[in-house]
Amino acid sequence: MTDPAVTTPRGHGDGAWPLIHAERAALADDLADMPDERWETPSLCEGLTVREVLAHLTAGASLNTVRWMAGVIRCRFDFDRQVAMRLAEQLGTAPAETLERFRRVVPSTTKPPLPALAMLGETIVHGEDIRRPLGIRRDHPIGAVTRVAEYYQGSDLVVVARKRVAGLRLVANDGPFTTGAGPVVSGPTLALVMAMTGRTAYCDDLDGDGVELLRSRGAMA
Repeated sequence: MTDPAVTTPRGHGDGAWPLIHAERAALADDLADMPDERWETPSLCEGLTVREVLAHLTAGASLNTVRWMAGVIRCRFDFDRQVAMRLAEQLGTAPAETLERFRRVVPSTTKPPLPALAMLGETIVHGEDIRRPLGIRRDHPIGAVTRVAEYYQGSDLVVVARKRVAGLRLVANDGPFTTGAGPVVSGPTLALVMAMTGRTAYCDDLDGDGVELLRSRGAMA
């Protein structure tokens, strides 16, 4: 059977919300009953623990356009400050509260002024920012990660991705995603997504003449 998440036209957000909700639910389940000390593990999101990244995801699912803009104004258009402020609001007093707050937003369709596909990307990428350092593996539906890969290869919104993969040919070995021209970078779609968003640890899962160039662009902002 053809996966509708793959065949939906590129750039459209139709059908993204069920994928987002499924990814959030899976992440909450993966973190259930985790010992408190593991919540302080550094994530792949530089400077943040896995607990702080989860709070960041909660914040993103709790902010509509009006609240987002109010925060931007309050923080004098310092977007990093706004992110830190909203993260702190959702952290709670203990890991159990951080997780419970995230569980509450699993079915949320609230979002900042971003495309729904950007929210799906945030959920998958930050979910892996949490999982990989903890040694947790998730087999994401190929349709979901393919749509995220297609979105990121043409966008620098929220995270630099399009510029990071410029001049490279990306080829998934587990799904239909391909893009670009130049030295080849091949491997699992998830690893391509994570590498194009600057998570250089995932370059270890990729092959091809373009891998080291992509790795060198990891810090690109």
